[in-house]
Formats: sequence, C-alpha cells, structure tokens
Amino acid sequence: MHRRVLALLAPTILVLACALKREGEHAVVTPDPVTRRAVQSGLLVGTTGRHGGHAWLGIPFAKPPVGALRWRAPLPPDPWNGTRPAIHFASPCAQLAAPFGGIYDVKRGEPAGSEDCLYLNVWTPSFPEGRVPIRGGRLPVMVWIHGGGNSLGHGGFFDGSNLAASQDVVVITLNYRLGPLGWFRHPALRSDGTSDAERSGNFGTLDLVRALEWVHDNVAAFGGDPRKVTIFGESAGGTNVATLLVSPLARGLFHRAILESSGLHASSVDEAEHLRDDPVPGHRHSSGELLLDLLVRDGTATDRAAAKARVAAMTPDEVAGYLRAKSSAELLTAAAPGNFGGLLDFPQVFLDGVVLPREKPFDLLGRRGAYTRVPIMLGTTRDEVKLFLFTDPALVRRWFGVIPRLRDPQQYELSAEYGSKLWKAGAADEVAMRLLKAQGPSVYVYRFDWDEEPSVWGSDLGVMVGAAHAFEVPFVFGHFDLGREGNVIWTGANEPGRMALSAAMMSYWAEFAHAGTPGRGRHGELPRWPAWGDEGQTFLVLDTPAGGGIRMSSDVVTKASVVAQIDADPRLPTQRERCERFADLALHSQYFTRAEYPTAGAHGCAEYPLDHASPP
Repeated sequence: MHRRVLALLAPTILVLACALKREGEHAVVTPDPVTRRAVQSGLLVGTTGRHGGHAWLGIPFAKPPVGALRWRAPLPPDPWNGTRPAIHFASPCAQLAAPFGGIYDVKRGEPAGSEDCLYLNVWTPSFPEGRVPIRGGRLPVMVWIHGGGNSLGHGGFFDGSNLAASQDVVVITLNYRLGPLGWFRHPALRSDGTSDAERSGNFGTLDLVRALEWVHDNVAAFGGDPRKVTIFGESAGGTNVATLLVSPLARGLFHRAILESSGLHASSVDEAEHLRDDPVPGHRHSSGELLLDLLVRDGTATDRAAAKARVAAMTPDEVAGYLRAKSSAELLTAAAPGNFGGLLDFPQVFLDGVVLPREKPFDLLGRRGAYTRVPIMLGTTRDEVKLFLFTDPALVRRWFGVIPRLRDPQQYELSAEYGSKLWKAGAADEVAMRLLKAQGPSVYVYRFDWDEEPSVWGSDLGVMVGAAHAFEVPFVFGHFDLGREGNVIWTGANEPGRMALSAAMMSYWAEFAHAGTPGRGRHGELPRWPAWGDEGQTFLVLDTPAGGGIRMSSDVVTKASVVAQIDADPRLPTQRERCERFADLALHSQYFTRAEYPTAGAHGCAEYPLDHASPP
C-alpha cells in the first residue's frame, strides 16, 4: 500500500485526470462470431465489451498517413479481403510518451506511437445474431474526441462499453494526428496538386472530419443512427468539438455537441509559419522555426543564421523533401520542450479560411450562420486549475520528494478559485449567453463539483486537487480503473456516492444523445436539467449528496464579474495584492490576456509591471 500511496502523491498522480487506463489490458481477447459486421471496406469481427455489450477495436477509417501521405488530407481506407479481426486497439498516433497520454511502456519523453494511427473503436449493447437494430430502431451515436493538448493521448484510453451497454447508445472513440504531424503549415507543402484543405495545415481537424464521414457511411452496420450523431470531447477534445461546430467541412455530419472544459487554442497563419524575428512574428515552434531547428540538430547547419541561409538556397521541393524525410521522432523532439504533463508547445488549429474560418471558433459560437446550430451541452469542473497548480513546486513542496504540502494555502486557494472561475466564464457561461441568442433554449450547462478524494498522510487531496480539470471523464464513461497510482483515490468510503453520480451523468449524457436534451435522464428519475435561460441563467451542479447533490444554480460568472470579485475580495486588501491576482490570470489563463493586465480592475495595474511579482 505504501508504494501505491507514494506513487499517488508524486506529480504523476494527475494522469487520472486525463484518461482512463485500460483494465485487463493483457487479458486474452477472442473474436465473437455474433459480432460479424460488414462495413464499406470489408467484413469485421469484434469481441465482448469489458463492461458488457460488444466491441470492435482498431478499425481503419483512413489510409495510413505515412510516406507521401504525411501532411496530406486523409483518404478512405483500402478494402481488405476476408474477415478482419477488430479485437485490439491500434497504435496511438506519434507522440512523446507521458502518463497523461496513457503510454506506460515507453520512458517519459521518448518517442512513442506511430504515424499509422488513423483507427477508431466502436462499442454497442449486445445484439443477438441477426437482430442488429435497423431503420427507426437504430441507436444514437456518441463520438468521443480525446484531450491532451492535441499533443498526446489516444482513443484506446477510453472504454465505451459501460456507457454503450447501460444507456443504449453506440460509443465511438478515435485517434487523430497529433503535434506537428497533425497541425503543420509550410509554404513548401503547398505545391501543385494539393487541395485547399491540405494547404490549411489542419490535418488533425481533417482526420476528425474523415472519421465522421466514416461514421455516417458505416455506423448503421453496428445499429447506430447516422442521423443522430453526438460529438463530445474534453479539454483539447472540447476545443476540437468547437472547431467542428464552425468548420464548413463538418456540416451535416453530427447533430448534437458536448464541450467539456474546452480551451481556446487557435493560431493565425502567421503564427503557424513565420519566424519569430519576422516583421509579423511567428510562434517559437512555427513550421519555419522547426525547419531551422531540424537543420541545426542534424548538422546540416551550424547555427540558426546558417540554417536561414541554407533554407534561402533551397527550392520548395527540396524543403518539402527534407521535411518528409524526417522521422516523426525528430519532428516531435523539435517541438519540445512543452509545458505541463509533457504537452508540446506548437501552433495548432489554424484559422486558414477554408477548413476553419478566420476568426477563433469560440468567437463564432452564437453568431448566426457562423456555426452548425445544434443542441449543445457545455461545462467545466469547479476546480479546473488545481490540476496544474498541484504540480507547481512554487506552490506545493513535497516532503521526501513525494508527500505534498501547500506552501501557502490561502494563495493556493485564491489562484484556484479565480483561475477556475475565469475558465467557467470563458468556456461555459459567456458562450451559453451568446448561444442562447442564436438558437434559443437548446443549450445546457453544467459544473462538476465532486471532490471526495481521500486524505493520505495528512495530505487532503480533496482540497489540493478537488474537482480538477478532466476529473469528470471517468464519471461520464462509468468506469474507474486509472491504473495502479490513480486507483488509490477510489475508496470504499467514496464509492456509493461516486457510482451514483456516475450513473446519473451517463444517463444525462445519453439522454442528450437520444433526445437533444438531458431532461431527467434516460429513465426520467433524475432532477430536471432545464436549458440555459429556460429558468433564468441556470446550470446544473453535478455532485453527490454529501456535496449538496445534483441541483440547479444561478451562480453565473463572466470575465467582468471575476475582475469585480478580485477588486472587492477582503483577502486582497491592497492594490498590489489585487494586481498580483490579475498578473496570475494574465500569465497563466487563456481567458485573460497580458494586454488586459495594465487596465485590470477599478484602479488598474499599470504602476505594477506584469513581472513585478512572481504570482503562482
């Protein structure tokens, strides 16, 4: 037990927030003849789902994007002969190994996965042979897009069998290209013969569109209804849901959308391509900067200046050939170091005007004609930023290297409170306000409050971590195997409330997929979840009875209200302390920019430069 506790208290505990470790991953899996299905590419046979129902794993939805197909739009998969076993997850897409990506058999930071990775997984309830639903009996489809900063993760992290079998839905998880293999825009790759979509550089987004096309064409074979598809995702997965809402290429391919703790990631084409010292600067890991770095790393150039001269002497075809000859490991390493949890730091989600509009996705939601108007559910966790604060050594010291203690509990709570409120404002409440004006009462907002983690050796994880970013994901999928380290937080004491809350959340999510509204859940037994604006500006709080239960709340926040709360907070009696809070947000929140800092609050912070302190 002590080894598990020590592992829990190490920074890598937070893997639990981003993915669901596969239980029994080394168990022998055998095909089940009852699961024989015909898709456009050929015959498949699946197996029994871990939590019931049937499962088909590792189904190709596109040709492998390797060789000449790297940085090209995904193409439909080639047909196969005979019956293809679909009983094992396919390789994750190429990434640098990290616990948050769910890759445990490769050393942290080392290259993992493969470029041959465009596969998806399907789970359904069990159907007797010859009794797959048809026509009006087909089931709603829920397509999950994993998070991980568009840098790491894979669809095989998430087991959809409990959600599918208990709620009468078809659940699909998928892979998409990550890092600079998924989002990469360079002039040398825009040669004759490339399409406008390929010139965009949004290959990861195009993979998602291709997967939805596969769903449209094939899901009926599994008893799914292609006219009732819900896309849902968390963190970067939620951001990708937002991009599909605004992409003209995805229109008609889905009919509901769920955005969980979404971010605002989006880059201009200048950020994507330009050098950092161009008149209009690019990102430090833009395609231009990565090219220079690769030339230096492999010895072709001695330094950055020599690399610039070398590029100037190369033809576009030579540049393209050089880039395509690089291994995925070389490309990923050039985009490192990243930030929290091994995420890469690179431009992504390009506002190119073809695959995605020129404006940021979240700015377009709620603008008539600018997005696909479908029922939308969105929400955040109450303590979003505690996931990130907990790993910061400036805030949390670790006795003997593992046992966490807060250095300043009040400052920790202030950072968590205002960072999380601002996330809620930017990713949920303000978006819901705009959506309500455009599409009426078909928007549903939640906040996840579960914080019943145990105390270990005097460390109250319910306080330190609480309802952190992504902690709702195990509840949505209805299983709680997070691997040896993460499983320590699931205790006998929190099991009854945890399992009941998970059942309620699965019921709400599935009823939304069935009916376009979460209502009272699948069986009508849960508290009613009204649309935003239906009973005032209200959202649903998701918690156990010990935390107040499932209930409606009107505690709506906006960026302006967060600023006003900081100004009036008695815990911040001086202007300097208030400006430290604003600096904290400006330095660490995607919803509050550095440009907003000098004039923040009633009295402004111009007299305190942004680096006047070292806020958490």
